[in-house]
Amino acid sequence: MEEATVRVALAQIITGRDLAANLSLLDAYAHKAKAGGADLVVFPEATMRAFGNPLTDIAEPLDGPWARRVRSVAETLDLVIVAGMFTPGSLSGDGRRKVRNTLLVTGPGVETSYDKVHLFDAFGFLESDTVDPGTEPVTFDAGGLTFGLSTCYDIRFPALFTANAERGAVANIICASWGSGPGKVEQWQLLSRARALDSTSYVLACGQGDPVSQGIRAGGAAPTGVGHSAVISPFGEVLDELEGARGLLFADLDAAVVEEARRNLPVLANRRDF
Repeated sequence: MEEATVRVALAQIITGRDLAANLSLLDAYAHKAKAGGADLVVFPEATMRAFGNPLTDIAEPLDGPWARRVRSVAETLDLVIVAGMFTPGSLSGDGRRKVRNTLLVTGPGVETSYDKVHLFDAFGFLESDTVDPGTEPVTFDAGGLTFGLSTCYDIRFPALFTANAERGAVANIICASWGSGPGKVEQWQLLSRARALDSTSYVLACGQGDPVSQGIRAGGAAPTGVGHSAVISPFGEVLDELEGARGLLFADLDAAVVEEARRNLPVLANRRDF
C-alpha cells in the first residue's frame, strides 16, 4: 500500500428547505475546512435540501446549477467536496417522478457520484416510495488514498464496506441524515465502529446535526439528523466525535495505519463467501 496522509474534515451541518441557504452553509463550512488544512471535506446526506420537504421539484442532474455551484466552491478552494444531493430518477407506476439519493464528489482531479444502494424502508419511513436505488459501489482517489462511498441506511449492510475495501478503499465515507428515536444514536455509533472493523478501514461518519440543538422540533417520520459525526480508526477506535449541534471536526488519515490493521487483523483476507 502506498504511504500517504490526507487531512479530512467532517462538516456536521443542519440544512433546511432553501437550496440557496444550504449552499451558503456549504460554502462557509468548506472555507473553514480549507482554513483548517483539510484536503477533503465531507458534508451529510440531504445537504441540498433536508428531508421532510419535497424533493422531486429540486432534483437536478450532476451538471445542473446546484452541482455546478458546489463544483465552483471546490475549484476555488482547491478542495475535494463530498455532499448529498438529489438527482432525477424514474417515473413511478402512478406517473410520479422519483429521485436518486446521490453523493456528489468533486474537486481537484476528482469527479464522481454515488447513488444510495440500500433505501430506508424502516421505522415507518418508506424511502423507496420516492427514491430509486443505486446498483454499484463507488470509490475514488484523493491525495494518494482511496475512499469508498455510502449513505445512511447503507451503514447496516457490511458487504458494501468490504466491497469498497476490496476495491482499495482505506477509508469509508458515510453521509447520513439519521432518524431520531430511542437507541438510534447508540445504533449509529455502534454501526460506525463495526463497519470500520469489518473493513479494517477508517470510517468517516458525517451526519446532519440534530435540529433540536437549534430549538427546531421536526414533525413527521422524516429522518432529519441526530449529529454525532465521528472519525473511526481501522481498529474501531473513536478518534473524534461531535455531539448534536453543528460543528466541524478534522482528522489526519494515514495509509500506514490501515496497512498495520490489515496485517495484524486480516479479516478481508480471511473472509469466506457462503
